[in-house]
Amino acid sequence: MADLEAVLADVSYLMAMEKSKATPAARASKKIVLPEPSIRSVMQKYLEERHEITFDKIFNQKIGFLLFKDFCLNEINEAVPQVKFYEEIKEYEKLENEEDRLSRSRQIYDTYIMKELLSCSHPFSKQAVEHVQSHLSKKQVTSTLFQPYIEEICESLRGSIFQKFMESDKFTRFCQWKNVELNIHLTMNDFSVHRIIGRGGFGEVYGCRKADTGKMYAMKCLDKKRIKMKQGETLALNERIMLSLVSTGDCPFIVCMTYAFHTPDKLCFILDLMNGGDLHYHLSQHGVFSEKEMRFYATEVILGLEHMHNRFVVYRDLKTMMLGPGFCIKEGVGSLLGTSAVIFV
Repeated sequence: MADLEAVLADVSYLMAMEKSKATPAARASKKIVLPEPSIRSVMQKYLEERHEITFDKIFNQKIGFLLFKDFCLNEINEAVPQVKFYEEIKEYEKLENEEDRLSRSRQIYDTYIMKELLSCSHPFSKQAVEHVQSHLSKKQVTSTLFQPYIEEICESLRGSIFQKFMESDKFTRFCQWKNVELNIHLTMNDFSVHRIIGRGGFGEVYGCRKADTGKMYAMKCLDKKRIKMKQGETLALNERIMLSLVSTGDCPFIVCMTYAFHTPDKLCFILDLMNGGDLHYHLSQHGVFSEKEMRFYATEVILGLEHMHNRFVVYRDLKTMMLGPGFCIKEGVGSLLGTSAVIFV
């Protein structure tokens, strides 16, 4: 009977994974309802008091960027090519293969830099142009190749264009979404929970699917009774604080927390779902990595650690079982083993 239940759990989990790959409308079983547009004045005052109404704060949020982009492309009278240029650079930064970066960087240079230089309409500084030209001539295509342009693009958008955005309906929609975000009170009913994908001293990790978006996550459930019995209250609180810290920013080499809530008997952390096995699994299946592979994976780990160090978090539990596909660092309380994985400096 236990074997049958395990098979059914596996089938349910795999079906949920397939549904999560569908279009958002098809995969969602619960819809989000936005508040009335009149909420704008209240939300604007609330956000201003917390210094959240700045170009950088809005532009660097996913929903803020998408609404700002929509405004620039569809509602403003003047052309704003900087937004597409910015998007192209961000897509370039995600590329891992050097050949892909070389090809994409030349394409970006020809489309957004060389074309404007030839027409004498390039609005960016000479230093930014020379930086890119110098690195391209040496085929040094690092992920930060276009960083000078990122800074200048943001500077060009934060003035009158951002002010017009603030006066538009798109900013009203931003306020509506922020109101939804601030009023989220999650419960287990917001997720369909599937099979266990990990166990530990304080609880289990489940694969789960969010009802309103259909997206798959890992749900880390810590049992309150076990925490109290093992006197792990401080560890659990530290994990919650630490996950909040490292989940800010845009680092692909960290397993981030999206939501956190609790039930009468569980503390629940909703984390990125990482499929594909940890480093320990790949070592046992693959054997010894080549030097080239090892350099690549070590670089990913270093970037993940750097992201944590920049937020004053020191990782103390780094081992092969704690490195997921990619290889992403799975931060936490000793992988649910009850040992302190981080310290704050």
